[in-house]
Amino acid sequence: MAAVPAPLGKMVDSVRGFSLAQRTIMIIGIAILVMGGIAFATFLNQPKMTPLYSGLAPEDASGIVEQLKTDGVPYELTGGGGTIMVPDASVYDARLKAAAAGLPSSGTNGYSLLDQMGVTSSEFQQSVTYKRALEGELASTIQAMDGVKLASVKLAIPEQTVFVASKTNPTASIFVETKPGTTLTRDQVQSVVHLTSAAVDGLKPEDVSVVDSAGNLLSAAGVGITGGADQQASDYETRVAGSIQGMLDRVVGPGNATVAVAAEMSLESAERTEETFADPEGSPALTESAKEENYEGNGGGGPSAGVLGPDNIAVPENANGTGTFTSTDNQRTNAINKVTENRMIPSGTLQRQTVSVAVNDASARNLNMAQLTEMISNAAGISAARNDQVSVTVVPFNMDAAAAAQSELAAAAAAEAAVRNAALQRQLIYAGVAGLALILAAVYALYVRRNKQKREPIDLGELQDYPSLSSVPLENPNPETVALTNVVLPPPVTTFPISHNVKREELSALAASDPARMADYLRTVMDDKRHE
Repeated sequence: MAAVPAPLGKMVDSVRGFSLAQRTIMIIGIAILVMGGIAFATFLNQPKMTPLYSGLAPEDASGIVEQLKTDGVPYELTGGGGTIMVPDASVYDARLKAAAAGLPSSGTNGYSLLDQMGVTSSEFQQSVTYKRALEGELASTIQAMDGVKLASVKLAIPEQTVFVASKTNPTASIFVETKPGTTLTRDQVQSVVHLTSAAVDGLKPEDVSVVDSAGNLLSAAGVGITGGADQQASDYETRVAGSIQGMLDRVVGPGNATVAVAAEMSLESAERTEETFADPEGSPALTESAKEENYEGNGGGGPSAGVLGPDNIAVPENANGTGTFTSTDNQRTNAINKVTENRMIPSGTLQRQTVSVAVNDASARNLNMAQLTEMISNAAGISAARNDQVSVTVVPFNMDAAAAAQSELAAAAAAEAAVRNAALQRQLIYAGVAGLALILAAVYALYVRRNKQKREPIDLGELQDYPSLSSVPLENPNPETVALTNVVLPPPVTTFPISHNVKREELSALAASDPARMADYLRTVMDDKRHE
């Protein structure tokens, strides 16, 4: 059996002297170091990944992945499958191959459709292709917005003809699918609506409908972004109740008042045209004319016509008299102001509202209820013309639910604190184990370094001359239990030289007969050399 090297043997002897806990900690530390080294080496060997394409449609992502599999290029899918990551060194080659294969192809439904039209296309084909191209461009633009994963635009553009007296406005329907965990804000929906209306000639913002993937109506045609009457009523009730509740919390304290608002909104929308005519004051007439006609005659020329009698028989009035006739005709054209007003009356107009407020009797003892009612009426915008009503009632509040809620909140806070403490304890344990592993590694390094320093070559010729060790008496006859400090060495004797061969033979004999004493002797010699 081959001899075990001295440093390894000493290390094995040291490990054997460890307790069970020390051995366990040492094994855990070594395992952590090994796993950390493996993880670090794996991280260093991984190639740097760069996005090849992002925001891809499912069909485009599938085609590109198949191309990468065929070429043997490693890849990763992120962003819900819409982003493909490849090694940095393979990005440009993969893009060139994907472009050669016509990928991605989802963006080719824009104005590029017009490039595929031939000279023999009919007017209908040209119209439909133009509409498809416009829809594709709008969908691509909306899809580029933050939080939008997929967008689809459908336009209804009526055909314009000279044989139609009335003109129909175009409409648009937009379907939007957002990324996971993302919801379009009111401003984003308004941006989508105005972007679409500005891109289509004659399209008004109120004629654009926006629907998300969950079926929620974000903007209704004919109503606008505010939603239907129910949504408008809910928004109004929430806004008014919030303002009143904030005021009452400052007056009676939080939790001592509750507010309920019920609003009735108009469900009808209409368009109203009014024309108003007015006579401007101080303005002259546009045209003015006067005509006067005079006639004079006598009865000599013929019988007088006379007057009708009671039997409708003409009775001569004066056969020999004279007569005159005067006629005046005035015509004047005045300037008139004309005002034509067109108004759109949308649905959602407030028709009536009722506000009910309940105040805790424990907090309303020193309150003036008339002043409080007036404050609530002013805050809610109560109008007598609409027959609005306000009701303020002082009642005792049931605080059991509040106490239960407070207890639940305290329990939830305690559970959250326990979870945080457990996580902190785990982190401390991991840090302690890692620190212990580092300490063990440092101790082992120092131990190896110290053993290397002790293994200095000894020249037997430089040893001082000692008398024969066999004549040195030992206090303890058992050499295996002799302590190093209990070994009594004789003073060195240098009166006569001893040959090297004699010393070697003597030391060899001592090592063969008593290895422990030989080891103690060598330690003593090394200590003496170190002190020199």
